[in-house]
Amino acid sequence: MHIGLVIYGSLDQLSGGYLYDRRMVEYMREQGDTVEIVSLPTRSYIGNLLDNFDRVLLRRLINTPFHVLVQDELNHPSLFRLNRRLRRHVKYPIVAIVHHLKSSEQRPAWQNTIYGMIERRYLTSLDGFIFNSATTKGVIEELVGSERPSVIAYPGGDRLGVTLNTEQIRARAYEPGPLRIFFLGNIIPRKGLHTLLDALAQLPTGSWMLTAAGSLDADRDYAVSIQSQIERLHIADQVSLPGPLSGETLIEQLKRHHVLAMPSSYEGFGIAYVEGMAFGLPPIGTTQGAARELIMHGENGFLIEPGDSDHLAEYLEILIVNRERLAAMSLAARQCFDQCPTWDQSAAAAREFLRSIIGQT
Repeated sequence: MHIGLVIYGSLDQLSGGYLYDRRMVEYMREQGDTVEIVSLPTRSYIGNLLDNFDRVLLRRLINTPFHVLVQDELNHPSLFRLNRRLRRHVKYPIVAIVHHLKSSEQRPAWQNTIYGMIERRYLTSLDGFIFNSATTKGVIEELVGSERPSVIAYPGGDRLGVTLNTEQIRARAYEPGPLRIFFLGNIIPRKGLHTLLDALAQLPTGSWMLTAAGSLDADRDYAVSIQSQIERLHIADQVSLPGPLSGETLIEQLKRHHVLAMPSSYEGFGIAYVEGMAFGLPPIGTTQGAARELIMHGENGFLIEPGDSDHLAEYLEILIVNRERLAAMSLAARQCFDQCPTWDQSAAAAREFLRSIIGQT
């Protein structure tokens, strides 16, 4: 297959969505497919709207003989009108990879109304969808119906290539000392680090340590506010902000921590949760989005309402004082990981879907 993939910027960016796209591309190229990246400039939302009138981009998409054009839904402001112009000239199908909708995120209702109108217009210009979760599929179908073909290709959690066994996980849970908490995600408001810090400030001094691994450049104003919050709460000696981690450094951090807490206001899936589960880290997420597809509250992790720092503190304290409960939940998290698909299995499902949709045109 000759596949086009429309993204913003580089495929190597550090986020769950770009990791998903990157793993799909790697697998399809391994299968002998040609995947051509169509990179659009990263600009403001309003600036991206101008791409719909970019004649150079339109000509490129018209003149390249793709079998199928795949678009990351993140690019919807650049494509909601352009796709309709493209339809007049090409026969290949247009498919979106949907991680989550911008209009699903927490912000003033009037803003999400505007984003939702643009996203709906974009979504109705497509021939099919690759979803990262059943939750995402449900959100889209509520917005535009279910008549378009689709596949759910859950993200894998096996990219790091190693895990911990049950003996190692159990032994770690009973190690003396503070509860070691890991946050894995870019330092942006949606990931909820501020909520986690408010919860930790309620716990006894010295009973916990936090490593928050993620880019401090994704939203610099928010990163500054996080650093100010840490100082204001007088918890600087218990919090580490090492920036983004990868490879062996990330593996070592996942091995040594006890729990993964990322109380995002919304996650279309949450790849970090699965990667933590591979190392027996019970995840703490929120009830908004797809975290509830992975996290069985009180069994292999905990769920809170977005922004609920009080209950988050309560659940963390349970794990601090009850290491038997921590061990049981850690093993349950590892068992959940064992039931998740690998990246190759997910990519194979997405590839087969693309082959089928090509056959329908």
